[in-house]
Parts: sequence; C-alpha cells; structure tokens
Amino acid sequence: MKQTNLSIFIPHKGCPNTCSFCNQRFISGSEKAPAPDEVRAILAAQVPFLQKNNMQAEIAFFGGSFTAVDRDYRRSLLYAASEYVREFPEAYCGIRCSTRPDCIDEGVLDELKFYGMTAVELGAQSMNDEVLGANLRGHTAEDVRRASRLIKAYGFQLGLQMMTGLYKDTVPNCIDTAKEFAALGADTVRIYPTVILKGTMLDELREKGVYSSFSFEETVELCADLLSFFEEENIPVIRLGLHASEGVENAMTGGVYHPALGEIVKGRIMLRKILEQMERLGGERFVIYTDRRNMSLVAGHKGANRKALEDRGIWFKIKSREGAEVEVEKA
Repeated sequence: MKQTNLSIFIPHKGCPNTCSFCNQRFISGSEKAPAPDEVRAILAAQVPFLQKNNMQAEIAFFGGSFTAVDRDYRRSLLYAASEYVREFPEAYCGIRCSTRPDCIDEGVLDELKFYGMTAVELGAQSMNDEVLGANLRGHTAEDVRRASRLIKAYGFQLGLQMMTGLYKDTVPNCIDTAKEFAALGADTVRIYPTVILKGTMLDELREKGVYSSFSFEETVELCADLLSFFEEENIPVIRLGLHASEGVENAMTGGVYHPALGEIVKGRIMLRKILEQMERLGGERFVIYTDRRNMSLVAGHKGANRKALEDRGIWFKIKSREGAEVEVEKA
C-alpha cells in the first residue's frame, strides 16, 4: 500500500521569532490557520480518494511550530486528527508534525503520544551555531541534539530538516550538518535550498550586497552529495526543495528554487555514475543500459545528461535492460 502525507498548514502559528528567511505567507500560500472543523472537512473529503487508490496518509501539521501553538488550539487539532486515524485506519495511518527544536520537552511529547502522533520533524536548518545565530534561529545545535534524543526515546520517528545556502553558510557546514543528522538517528530528512523572499532579512542583506546564497550549480552539486550520503546511510530524503508554488515564484528575489529540483539532482547523481564507469572502461564510444523506469534520469532533466556527454565528445546509445540502474559497456 502506497503511503503519503496529507499536509495541513498552520502558517507561522507558534513561532517565537522571525528567522532571516521566513515569510510563511508565501511558503504556505495561506495566512489563516484552520479551525478543527475545517481539518475534519479536509480529512473527510480525502477518505474516498485514499480508499479508492489503496493509499494511506499520515496527517501532517506543517507550516509553523506546531508544539508552540496555543495548547487548547493544538489539542483541538490533534483530537480532530486522532478521530480520523481511529475511524478510518485504512486511510489514515498516523499523525506527524513539524516544530522547532527548542519547543520540545517531555510534557509536549507526552501529549503528542496521547493523541497518537507517529513522527516529529524538527526544523534544524543547520548544526552550525554561527549559521544559526546569523539567521536569527533562536536555538542552538545542542537544542537539536537534545530534542532529537528525546523524540527517539519516546518512540517517535525523527525527521530532520536542513537548509543549504543560508547567510554565513558554507558547503562544508552543510556536509557536517548531514553527518550530524545521521549520527542523531534521523529516520527521514528534508533538504531545502534557501529561497530568498521579499520582506525577509535575507532579502535586505541581498539588497545591501553582503549575501547571495549558493549558485544554482553549487546547489545541485551539493544536493547530489547530500542525497548520495543519505542513501548510503539508508535515510530517506522525503523532500528536496520547496513545493511548486506561484506564491514562492512571485516573491522570490534570489537563492535557488526549481519545481523539478529533485529530478535535476537525481539526474546529476546518475551522470556521475555514468562518467565513473566510462572513465574506468576508457574510450569514447559506449552503450548505457538502464531499466525503463530510469530512462529519464539517465537522459537528465530536459536532456541535460545527454548534452553533458556530447559536450565531452562521447558517443553513446541508451538501451533498456530490465532491473539495471545504470550499466555502461563499450560500444
């Protein structure tokens, strides 16, 4: 049975401060937090679709710092979600939320456990204290470590979210963050390259010429490294880049955003594997074999890998071979 998330956005609710990059109105596409009855209506409307398509969803409270919102409001949302998990177990398999590392303690986790929470994601963003401070996060790397250990101790799945290209950030910092995520036992990871939005501190720094984030090419190379690392660690990356959104596209003034970023990065990883095998074999004429499901990744987004190989003067054909990821042979 296929599993997915049904996201319910609680925009900017509960956040104790405004981070350098944050403008939740554009990210979530909404300024109004939903009432419990609206949550019930959303969940009820999705039950037939999930049942028809043999899918299960985790009800996901995203967008703000869920464990920092008003307690009564939070509990009313949890109660509404738990009703649907109990009444429609074939459609809803649990509840997850995103929050800040400094908004987690034993009391909060006791409450989440009571209502059937299954996974807690932390917006860690970086494990470098200089980067966290420069971007007004209001928490430290140690807060992430402490919260992560508590979440794991309570038996929840631990999700960790990181951002690349923040103010004062470096590529080595991002690699170190990924290594810390693995050491903390992350069950899932999300990677968000920084998008500079109107009305944020980052936008002010960009206008002053003191900040520009990573370039698109730097970001693709870095994310290919990160994705490969987490694959080696058997940690699923469940999101790479912000969801496609007109609000983000219209409000963006810099940074890296592309609706097909995940596909582009996976294609770059595939190109690396192809070139590695070609270099080992030697020569300039090759046949690349891959399963049909991988054809688009071998070719690259809009043929990017084809062009990269042709620019190197390499002659090649791509052929189907069932079960193969990518296998290169001399022509």
